[in-house]
Amino acid sequence: MSSIPKLKHKSAEEAKDTTQPRDHLEVMGGKVPSKFADPCAHAAKASMACLERHSYDRTKCAEAFQNYRDCKKAWVLQRRKDRAEGREGAFD
Repeated sequence: MSSIPKLKHKSAEEAKDTTQPRDHLEVMGGKVPSKFADPCAHAAKASMACLERHSYDRTKCAEAFQNYRDCKKAWVLQRRKDRAEGREGAFD
């Protein structure tokens, strides 16, 4: 029986910051190989919620979209850094 690592719960304030990805090793640590896991899912959900609130008027959700792009960029850069530094689990 494999052990699935428990994820750390973020504070309410940390969870609201959609510009920063969650630690990809925590997010990916318990994923099944065929299951997609996204440390920026919270930012994606915030973008979709914005669209729904504003009847899919994209012009009113520019900030939410930029937050998602910033999160994804930070995630990619962090993964590169972790791999370059040989962080345990970074190659899974």
